[in-house]
Amino acid sequence: MTTTPTTLTYSLEEFLSRFEQKIDRQFAEVNQKIDRQFAEVNQKLEKMDSRFDKIEDRLTKLEIGQERLSGEIRALDEKLSGEIKALDEKLTGEIKALDQKLSGEIRALDEKFIGEIKTLSEKVSGIDKRLDNQEFINRGILVSVIIALMGGAAKLFDILPK
Repeated sequence: MTTTPTTLTYSLEEFLSRFEQKIDRQFAEVNQKIDRQFAEVNQKLEKMDSRFDKIEDRLTKLEIGQERLSGEIRALDEKLSGEIKALDEKLTGEIKALDQKLSGEIRALDEKFIGEIKTLSEKVSGIDKRLDNQEFINRGILVSVIIALMGGAAKLFDILPK
């Protein structure tokens, strides 16, 4: 019972091109995932921009209101000036509180985005490690196939002693 030696019907170049196509598909999938996550980040940033625009409009309205109050304060009696100063201090405190609250939210979002970027980086490095292992295995398989072919050729041409 003799078995016929297995022959490869494709060249090393075809094998490498198939391998390269598989790697390209994997990188395309990773790039799609990254693009989706960046799109989500961009959407969140756009929401933040719209919120900042609303806050800017409110601050502009507050500034206009303060100017009107200043004109009325000049026309009012000194008796009312103390009350207006108290109101101005209250508004300033609210603006500072709002500013501090927004700063905290921005810091929290920054930390969240940094964490997501670190997670993406770890995932990409994990894929690199898997590809390195795959390349090592493929090289081992290629070397063993070449050795088997050389042994088969030596046996075929009676190079080996009997």
